[in-house]
Amino acid sequence: MTDKMIGITETVLRDAHQSLMATRMSTNDMLPIIEKMDKVGYFSLECWGGATFDAAIRFLNEDPWDRLREIRKRAPNTKLQMLLRGQNLLGYRHYADDVVDKFVEKSVENGIDIFRIFDALNDVRNLEASLKAVKKYGGHAQLTICYTISDVHTTPYFVELAAEMEEMGANSICIKDMAGILTPHVAKELVHAIKNEISVPLSIHTHATSGTSHMTYLAAVEAGADIIDTAISPFAEGTSQPPTETMAICLNEGERKTTLAVPLLEEIADYFKPIRDKYLANELLNPKVMGSDPKALIYQVPGGMLSNLLSQLKQANATDKYDEVLKEVPRVRSDLGFPPLVTPMSQMVGTQAVFNVLAGERYKMVPNEIKEYLRGSYGKTPVPVTEEFRKSIIHDDTVITDRPANHIPSEFQRLKEELGSLARTDEDVLTYALFPQVGKEFLEKKYHLQEKNDPINKEDKKENEVIRISATM
Repeated sequence: MTDKMIGITETVLRDAHQSLMATRMSTNDMLPIIEKMDKVGYFSLECWGGATFDAAIRFLNEDPWDRLREIRKRAPNTKLQMLLRGQNLLGYRHYADDVVDKFVEKSVENGIDIFRIFDALNDVRNLEASLKAVKKYGGHAQLTICYTISDVHTTPYFVELAAEMEEMGANSICIKDMAGILTPHVAKELVHAIKNEISVPLSIHTHATSGTSHMTYLAAVEAGADIIDTAISPFAEGTSQPPTETMAICLNEGERKTTLAVPLLEEIADYFKPIRDKYLANELLNPKVMGSDPKALIYQVPGGMLSNLLSQLKQANATDKYDEVLKEVPRVRSDLGFPPLVTPMSQMVGTQAVFNVLAGERYKMVPNEIKEYLRGSYGKTPVPVTEEFRKSIIHDDTVITDRPANHIPSEFQRLKEELGSLARTDEDVLTYALFPQVGKEFLEKKYHLQEKNDPINKEDKKENEVIRISATM
């Protein structure tokens, strides 16, 4: 890829179906088209990380490590990319450095080339362990800026963050606009400013949620962005990314062309159309998320968070409170020091907003995660939280001010011992580490089925049965 060319990261295998249908695409629906995707000329295939791991073991009864290995077999020529939540890995808490190291080692070993690493608070201390591990095992570390809007999140703030990430050793940098709120004019200014400051490639990630994404990408490319994220058309638009084919055709008319084989893109789109229709028919894909909603620009709420809020309100029989909750989200975010609304902060802020509205009194009910956040367990807040507010929630509890993982002792060996006979591989231990209850249940089912279907095991059982019958005769 020359300086003039623009790289395309295809998201249909991860973020597109995560954004549109809660990450429910099965491995069997992916594998038949991978070999063709490998010939297109993508910069990378984003195929792992994010919520794919959780959804695979929780809902699909699939081993995510198997999925990665099977994709790798079929895509020898294209870089495979994953989304990694820094010290959170793919779970919902910070993990010890030895677990981070082992997870990255096994991810590289099983096929990942590029690690897009982010921290929900843009606290670079929470990127250190995963960055070190990616470098150690020969991967590409793409450090990530979570884009959001507040009085503190200005262009100079983001430029300084990008420069710090390059200084840390990033191989590339990504601006991650998870809510689809990066507008074209801001994108042009921001990309131009960052490109003047850094020498490594700059990737742009946005969503079509608010309706600005196509314009934003064109503005970013004109300003010097090197890579953009797109989704093949059947799984594009709405809360997903702009269509790959559309962006490729438009960009190829300008100075900065793509490396993509457009005729192959048409074949890939034709493959995914009936798959999309299948998920529409079984209601895993809701047509509502396939349109644009300019409210995202007002409330700065990612599409996945919007659907999660609606789900919580439905469970409480309070869908009439939806607009009230949307208005409460920015107020909670302000109280908490303007965290970017990305996992896990989007879930935490959203849940607190729902509690505040349903209780009829703000902060009458406070989840433990919010209390831990205020104790500093997630890292440094973008804007300092007022001491008055902090004390109203956690009183005089101790607050962590250094890197949170400094307070987590090594735990891989302990987790391995806890898992016992189910710890047949390091990957099994990592599955358990990330999702202790669901992961253990998944491994129990997996190995029970394997033993049940193992022909040697069946012969052993027959032999044992013969011995038992003989002994009773």
